[in-house]
Amino acid sequence: MFIGREQELNTLNKLYHSDRFEFAVIYGRRRVGKTALISEFTKDKDTIFFTGVETNAKQNLDNFSRCIMEFGTGIAADFSFASFQAALEYVFELAKTKRIVLVIDEYPYVARASKSLASTLQLLIDKNKDSSKLFLILCGSSMSYMEDHVLAYKAPLYGRRTAQLKISPFDFFEACLYFTRFSGIDKALAYGIVGGTPQYLMQINDSLSIEENIKNTHLNPTSSIFEEPNNLLKQEVREPAIYNAVVTAIATGCSKMNEISNKIDEDTSVCATYIKNLITLGIVKKESPYGEKSSRKTIYSIEDNMFRFWYRFVPENTSIISRGATDLAYKRIAPEFPSYMGGVFEEICKQYLWKLLLEDQCAVNFSDLGRWWGTNPKTRTQEEIDIMGTDKDSALFAECKWTNEKVDLGVLETLVERSNLFNYKKKHFYLFAKTGFTKGCMDKAAEMGNVTLVSYDEMLKA
Repeated sequence: MFIGREQELNTLNKLYHSDRFEFAVIYGRRRVGKTALISEFTKDKDTIFFTGVETNAKQNLDNFSRCIMEFGTGIAADFSFASFQAALEYVFELAKTKRIVLVIDEYPYVARASKSLASTLQLLIDKNKDSSKLFLILCGSSMSYMEDHVLAYKAPLYGRRTAQLKISPFDFFEACLYFTRFSGIDKALAYGIVGGTPQYLMQINDSLSIEENIKNTHLNPTSSIFEEPNNLLKQEVREPAIYNAVVTAIATGCSKMNEISNKIDEDTSVCATYIKNLITLGIVKKESPYGEKSSRKTIYSIEDNMFRFWYRFVPENTSIISRGATDLAYKRIAPEFPSYMGGVFEEICKQYLWKLLLEDQCAVNFSDLGRWWGTNPKTRTQEEIDIMGTDKDSALFAECKWTNEKVDLGVLETLVERSNLFNYKKKHFYLFAKTGFTKGCMDKAAEMGNVTLVSYDEMLKA
């Protein structure tokens, strides 16, 4: 079953119907659904679909030749072109009279083994682009390779692409499409456990409870998710042990560069390089207080929920998990799960606000959203605002509460008080609640007129 990606499919189909040469670069982290997207797009089109493997140039050329022969003759002939240039010239020739899609999936594997491939593609694109109906798609999971060797200014293929699609994990509302049998609360919990990566979402069984799903995935040594963080780092980086240490440090509370550096006993300059790569992979995110660019206040956190949950709960329980004491491990996790979900709920609320903005239903036409934290100059105490967004002379301030108690008037009053640290002519307040609001809070919100109260149930219906 194929879910979501309507915007990406629309982009690819629009390019396809141009009836001229097109060259799309599709990239994104492993397991994010790139191949599934391309397969859905090409299912009713004339397509040569070649997937590179981590081997030498000759083996990849043989495999490529076989894919071309199967397309051209319908027979998997025991034939191999003399070179990638000869094979690609043949494909360009085939595409002179009809639309053909050529997909080279896992392109980095092929290009690393055949150093001249990028230059060959450059040569043939320049030679044939005005007369060819070929739709070339290069796809890759190695984010650094695709950005440095395909998209970068100095790369041979720079300037030849007609589109690029960076495929990201689904947001919460898209991820919910996988969970038709879960209750609303369980949908949020499932998203907190595995995030929006399709391959991880498919590991969740919405016929079982969240507890059973956690036991079957993160707490099960034989599950694919149990080994996934380590396996993914091994595939993506050269020194997975150090990267693992960095992610562990962040997941266990080290949010500043010097704290991470001290925790793993490495120089900050070394840590900065590792963190930059983890940000590129979509595993770690970098934050500064909203509206500020001070590196002094920069903090780091885990962006991907599957990694966030895994590193938060699995390493400290590895010994008992490996002994099959799944129930005991879950009992240790369960009390901390609600506080863990607080950060997940904040992210869901941000996604909801973006959804409102794109549907022209948000009270403030913000350009970005983020957290704010800093010192109140009057009280000299640290203050924090869960979500803040601005547009010229307008600002929105939001508080998110993932608790079983209804949000009361005090939460609204505190948010209003903190907003006074900022000078905007127009202010709008959003309160997000897991279980609703007290009468006092609702009455005050109605009286103020610039307050929107949003329950989690309402968010699900949007």
